Amino acid sequence: MTYTLENEECRVAVNSHGAELSSFIRKDLDGGLEYIWSADPAVWARHAPVLFPIVGRLPQDQYTHQGQTYSLGQHGFARDREFQLVRQTAAELVLELRDDELTRAVFPFGFRLLISYRLAGHQLTIGWEVQNTGAEELLFSIGAHPAFRCPLLPGETFEDYLFEFDHPVSLERHLLEGGLLTGRTEPVLREQTALPLTYELFAQDALVFKHFDFTHITLRSRRSGRSVRVRFDGFPYLGLWTKGSGAPFVCIEPWHGIASAVSGSGELADKEGILTLRPSGQFISSYSVTVA
Repeated sequence: MTYTLENEECRVAVNSHGAELSSFIRKDLDGGLEYIWSADPAVWARHAPVLFPIVGRLPQDQYTHQGQTYSLGQHGFARDREFQLVRQTAAELVLELRDDELTRAVFPFGFRLLISYRLAGHQLTIGWEVQNTGAEELLFSIGAHPAFRCPLLPGETFEDYLFEFDHPVSLERHLLEGGLLTGRTEPVLREQTALPLTYELFAQDALVFKHFDFTHITLRSRRSGRSVRVRFDGFPYLGLWTKGSGAPFVCIEPWHGIASAVSGSGELADKEGILTLRPSGQFISSYSVTVA
């Protein structure tokens, strides 16, 4: 099922499968400019998956909790489950996923996950609410994985684009091996306000950042000026990624959670970035996407 939000400037589409944002069109630009990647299965068959109840990969795709071992694939299962409609208005959409027999086989916790979309002008705010409906502490992570078309316009190239910051930043990436953190880092920027895009940047997998001092990042074309700004106040981790040389998209991924370390213990409670909710507790967070 596809749900639509629309105003005079923009139109947004969200799939009930995965509660996934599948389209964000600026109607008043370039005859209707689409900003979200098409999910071409020949390249990468997703638009903007929700990462829950883990972010990233586990060693051998397994973890241990209370003496039992469970198998759970990269980024968890929410992106592959059908969500139910809770509420829809002209400007807002709310979908939910609850635990069931299938989820408890790989993730033995009671939960209710609410994903909301709110459109105002040319800004879309994506909200998350996680509720602990079980009798024990809920251990989880959650993250975003939106893929934006890059280039946005005919005649442009991937290399015409850059990431912009609102002040000079110094960044080092945390290196991955087989989707797991190695403990090694590598400098990316030193007191600069822009990171030009090249496919070589992503030759060693995603750029993974921790402990950064900015709250938003802008993907901008140096030729047309078209841009996407993603704001993520309070997020401790950020990923930037594209799938190999020539893929015409780039992902900006704010995370509350991160991949496991190569040397991790395998205990879910010890995994970096794991959040803890007491019974009946709730976790609330959001990020926004502004298109121009």
